[in-house]
Amino acid sequence: MVRAISRIDSHQHFWKYNSVRDSWITDDMSVLQKDFYPKDIEPLLRKNKFDGCVAVQADQSETETNFLIELAAENSFIKGVVGWVNLLSPSIEDRLTHFNKQSKLKGVRHVVQGESTGFLMQKDFLRGIKALEKFNLTYDILIREHQLEEAIWFVNQFPNQKFVIDHIAKPQMGKAGKSEWKKGMAVLAAFPNLYCKLSGMVTEANWKSWKHEDFTLYLDSVFENFGTRRLMYGSDWPVCLVAASYRDQLSIVEQYISHLTEVEKQAIMGENAIKFYNL
Repeated sequence: MVRAISRIDSHQHFWKYNSVRDSWITDDMSVLQKDFYPKDIEPLLRKNKFDGCVAVQADQSETETNFLIELAAENSFIKGVVGWVNLLSPSIEDRLTHFNKQSKLKGVRHVVQGESTGFLMQKDFLRGIKALEKFNLTYDILIREHQLEEAIWFVNQFPNQKFVIDHIAKPQMGKAGKSEWKKGMAVLAAFPNLYCKLSGMVTEANWKSWKHEDFTLYLDSVFENFGTRRLMYGSDWPVCLVAASYRDQLSIVEQYISHLTEVEKQAIMGENAIKFYNL
């Protein structure tokens, strides 16, 4: 008998909407210009048979980290938090020591996709990443396709640090450059300490006319390179709502993995996230 494993949504967000702070939410993303709280996602998780989720930072501040930790303390289905700390700070170890008493803080992230070339190679940032291992914290790599070469150099510096690539590195879907994305992801996948999230794909496709087959090339590639033990499902809710309902974006992954064994499905839909984030 196959042992039941918890289903975990490894990537979603909460916020109290602020038009200045959240200026990245443009008018064509108006569905996101409101508050999103645990009460909004809990019924979606329950309906789709998820036991819990990982809340990931959307703002670059310790206020954001504290906000997510508080929500996790109040809602048991939030199994872990990926927060933000200033990894460039000379006092990074002090800040990590401060947050270390928060058991639901499992990792940190910086929105590198919006940074200039060379951000991941900065001496101070590397020092900050090095400090994470001491506190058993993971690091979510949020980049776009053109930053893959830099990410390869970056991951190579830290063979013992647990990394995960968010949103399959945001390939330019349907555009030239597929081969470069595929090559870059294959090189990254060679690092055994790096995982990959099956998340954020619908927002990289045509929001209004995407089809399941639009994602096949990309899913084929990450499955070939990462296998079923280093991939984890994430909804990227509520950001996904600009292009798909919770159920519709979930169906992309569930349909693709439908031919896999139950053990492999359980790994992708929960077990790998539990292992990676120590939930």
